[in-house]
Amino acid sequence: MKLHFLLPLLFLLSCGEKTDSTQTTETASATKTIGKIERMSPELDAILAADAKIEVLADGYTWSEGPVWVANGGYLLFTDVPENKIYKWKEGEGASLYLTPSGFTGETTTSTEPGGNGLALDAAGNLVVCQHGDRRVARMTAPLDQPKPIFETLAGKWNGKRFNSPNDLVFDKNGNLYFTDPPYGLKDHDKSTQKEIPFQGVYRRNVDGKVELIDSTLTRPNGVALSPDEKMLFVANSDPEKALWKIFDIQADGKVANGRIFHDATPMVGQELKGLPDGMKVSKSGIVLASGPGGVLIFKMDGTLLGRINPGEATANCAIGGDGYLYLTSDMYLCRVKLIN
Repeated sequence: MKLHFLLPLLFLLSCGEKTDSTQTTETASATKTIGKIERMSPELDAILAADAKIEVLADGYTWSEGPVWVANGGYLLFTDVPENKIYKWKEGEGASLYLTPSGFTGETTTSTEPGGNGLALDAAGNLVVCQHGDRRVARMTAPLDQPKPIFETLAGKWNGKRFNSPNDLVFDKNGNLYFTDPPYGLKDHDKSTQKEIPFQGVYRRNVDGKVELIDSTLTRPNGVALSPDEKMLFVANSDPEKALWKIFDIQADGKVANGRIFHDATPMVGQELKGLPDGMKVSKSGIVLASGPGGVLIFKMDGTLLGRINPGEATANCAIGGDGYLYLTSDMYLCRVKLIN
């Protein structure tokens, strides 16, 4: 998500003004670079090369989100949430429409963000989608190379009540699924008459299918990630008045404890830095890559801020590709930056 109160306006402005053909291909955009790398510590030199650039791979999206790298095929999938679509990008081929609808499979909706948001692959390589419009976490039943908008629900309710609009997700090595549920997919958000759960939650779906609430204290839980040893859970809070990331210890039973602030970016909000804490990833070496004010902020595990990848647009999410690049979904753009580590 970005500054969500702007999305309805952006959605209205975008309707009827573009088709899928407006997305640029990799060939057309190969030489285009945007933004800047902001270095706040010499330790960043071990992560990003001194001459690292932010490359634009494709553009023309309403609000790009949810990137996931598909190792078996060497390509990236990402969403355009307001447009209810998933796109595929591959080196040498560029971007193309992969699946529609992605997050709302009904006939009519009042949501301005009805599409799929966060994407992940389960242990069997199936695509799992946080679906705003259908208000669930669902698995596509078709193979990745033959995508069809046919889904089975993995998590649709908690205590008999429908979720708000599941936003982001991460699997642990055992197949348990952590996901967040802010109200961004609902018309009028917190004031929506369709809202059934009175808070915004962080949940865990166990391998047996049981869904458990593990935190209800965050006002806008958004991006979610695990530490490399899977002993800690990171959660972004995309509230402009509480723009921060929290970290929790994961207990033996999967529940969380000892919630504390990992980094508070609230002072950055309103400093002409676009974006809020949103999607995030943690590298195998323990580098935290968190979209937030000014792009993707790069942290050590102790919370030390090393630098920022600032494309000049609000960045919703990022994904570490198997090809050595960090992919960014930044408003209308899909971008990438070469990683060293």
